[in-house]
Amino acid sequence: MLRRATKIVATLGPASSEVAMLEEMIIAGVNVVRLNFSHGKAQDHIDRAAAVREAARRAGREVAIMADLQGPKIRVGKFAEGKVELVPGASFVLDASRTELGDIGGVGLDYKELPRDVKPGDLLLLNDGLIVLAVDAVRGEQVHTTVHLGGELSNNKGINKKGGGLTAPALTAKDMDDIKTAMSFQADYVAVSFPKNATDMEMARQLCHVAAAGLNHRPSLIAKIERAEAIPRLEEILRASDGIMVARGDLAVEVGNAVVPALQKKMIRMARDMDKVVITATQMMESMITNPVPTRAEVSDVANAVLDGTDAVMLSAETAAGRFPLQTVQEMATICTAAEAAEDVQLDADFSGRTFSSIDQSIAMGALFTAHHLGAKAIVAMTDSGATALWMSRHRIHIPIYALTPKVATQRRMALFRNVRPLLMDTSADRDTALEQAERHLKERGIVQRGDVYAITCGEPMGAPGGTNMLKICRVP
Repeated sequence: MLRRATKIVATLGPASSEVAMLEEMIIAGVNVVRLNFSHGKAQDHIDRAAAVREAARRAGREVAIMADLQGPKIRVGKFAEGKVELVPGASFVLDASRTELGDIGGVGLDYKELPRDVKPGDLLLLNDGLIVLAVDAVRGEQVHTTVHLGGELSNNKGINKKGGGLTAPALTAKDMDDIKTAMSFQADYVAVSFPKNATDMEMARQLCHVAAAGLNHRPSLIAKIERAEAIPRLEEILRASDGIMVARGDLAVEVGNAVVPALQKKMIRMARDMDKVVITATQMMESMITNPVPTRAEVSDVANAVLDGTDAVMLSAETAAGRFPLQTVQEMATICTAAEAAEDVQLDADFSGRTFSSIDQSIAMGALFTAHHLGAKAIVAMTDSGATALWMSRHRIHIPIYALTPKVATQRRMALFRNVRPLLMDTSADRDTALEQAERHLKERGIVQRGDVYAITCGEPMGAPGGTNMLKICRVP
């Protein structure tokens, strides 16, 4: 099996909920499994999480589980006929007070605050921007619009405002219940939809901590960047998060399709510079929902995200409801591997002018630099929290990083880190014994053999978080 640095996130759904299929997908390259809380009941997610753990056990690998919260339902209501065909130039009323089903003249709203969020002249984009309504007037609970771009509008389609500005809170009552569900099966990551600022992320973290208080569990938080308002506040959102998702669907609707590729590059670069993880998502292999091979444009899209330095690329409907979930994972893994082979390693330039404020981070960077110039076979981080492996993973290097940890939760969390292979290993409290155990572990797995050079980091006292203070260069006898 080819070595691959970029991780794959796969969304579960009807096409991929059976343990046997999940096992095959994990063997094919899935590192993180996403549970989409926009669909299904609490018990469905609990059952799927159990299936993921069982499939991972059968496959002999640990994967991370990411609970993706629904966020606010900024949607139209339902139609009497299930849908209407809107014609350019026609009038259409979005009515927050409407209780009867919609028709060709208007529809109710799931999002009752819309009349207070818009004004004449605003453009509303429905169904991922396929329908555009211009706001003419706001009269009480009614938003009167003219259809600019028509088409079929069906039940519960989403609403975006061009340029952003909808006031819906990032965390709803449903999200709060869903966080409790996610903590009941100890989700490794919680993805927060539509955060506007750091406060949204801080609130989500507090809710997770309260929900998991009795479990001694601390999930990592991913901010989904999908609102125009989040872009100028990207740095503060990153500081309050463990990583971000470049959620290109809703973001493109709010800021315009043409702006998103440059934003994607900026977000990936900023996340890596701030020692955060980053996932690139939305329509990456969309055609494989129905076709057994991707388009060349999709291949380029995935490859470019890899070359930008993303930690992970994500599959949504392709694995949740598509006809070829396993083949999609296999194709994505092949594309990632090929793109990585073309990457330039510029560690010297990366470190030029950089200063490291802590001993443990300096040791991590020293391991990368030394291993690169020695042509080492592997870099090994003995880590309790995963921080050393995270720092190492922020720089491009063609040497695999093996993170040895005694904690399953840390092993699972590191499944998302680019170029990190997390392995579970209980170690002695004695440093020299622990180093011998680590080398034996690597030899047994065929990672190193006689004559190979590898770099290993650890800390004294052993097992103390934040205590990495030693770098050793070893040659296998």
